[in-house]
Formats: sequence, C-alpha cells, structure tokens
Amino acid sequence: MQPWLHGRVSDSRPRVLGPGEWVLLSYRLPREPSGPRTTLWRRLKRLGVAQLSDGLVALPADARTREALEWLADDVLAADGTAGLWVAHPATVAQERQLAAGMAAARAEEYRALAEQCIEAAAAASAERSRVLRRLRGEWRAINRRDFFPPPEREVAAAALRDLAEEATRDHAAAVTEGAP
Repeated sequence: MQPWLHGRVSDSRPRVLGPGEWVLLSYRLPREPSGPRTTLWRRLKRLGVAQLSDGLVALPADARTREALEWLADDVLAADGTAGLWVAHPATVAQERQLAAGMAAARAEEYRALAEQCIEAAAAASAERSRVLRRLRGEWRAINRRDFFPPPEREVAAAALRDLAEEATRDHAAAVTEGAP
C-alpha cells in the first residue's frame, strides 16, 4: 500500500520546503491554419511562460496563472487541437531555480530594452516625451504582470522611467509657465 495515495501519511518531522507548485499547459495544434498557432504563441509570450519543450509551458501556480492557462487550453481545443493542464512540483529545488532563472533572464532583457527606450525618449523633443512616457508606462505594467522572479534590471528600468517622468513633468511645467499671462 502506498499511504501517500490514501491520505494517511502522518509525518511529525518539520517540513523542509521544496520546490513550489507550477501549472503546466501541454498542447498540440494542427499546422494549418497557422492563425491559432500564432495567436497562442503571442498569448503565451504575453504571460511570460517558461517553455519546457515543444508544446509544454509552465508558470508558477496561482489562481491568475491557472485561469490564464485554462483559457488558452480552451482556445487550443476550439482550434481542433489537444490541450491538458497539469499542476506539478519540480523534482528538485535546482530544477525550479533553473526555471526561475530562465524566466528572470527573459524579463531582464525586457527591462533593459525599456530602460534604453526611456533614455532615448529623454533625449527627444519635449512634445514627444509625454507620448512616449505613456507608452512606456504601459509596457512597464505589461512586463510587471509577467515578472514572477524580478531581476535587478527591474530597478534600473524603474529609475529610468522615473527620470523620464520627471523630464516630462518639467516640460509640462515649462509649457504652463510660458503660456501664463
């Protein structure tokens, strides 16, 4: 008998925290038409999934990520594909760290690009700064939503965004002062 299958495991030892829970989406879509494949790829990218292999992605498990992957599984099924949702734990903490490091590296690249865009926008004409600031704030929020393991680059991007906002505020104050009677 395997007691862990029957819920009778009594363990009085202190629990050592192991790897956390992850939600996995296993999917397969027909090659044609290519539209559903492209749509799925974009949505998975927007969620910031870890690609484990072809047709298998993972996210840290919480209500939001599970629901998001459930919706995508439904979309795959609607496109005549196959999909399954799984909840799992990596076998080792090292495996989980590897997944987290890969996800953090992807977000770090996005944050670096955002910081570079902020620096470029700060050098642009004042009329352009406010428009670019609004767009970059939206990008910041999107990256933040898929950032489960924040890298140090996040703070660099936040500082660059704050600096750009201060420039835009100064531009606005100067425009108001110039227009004042």
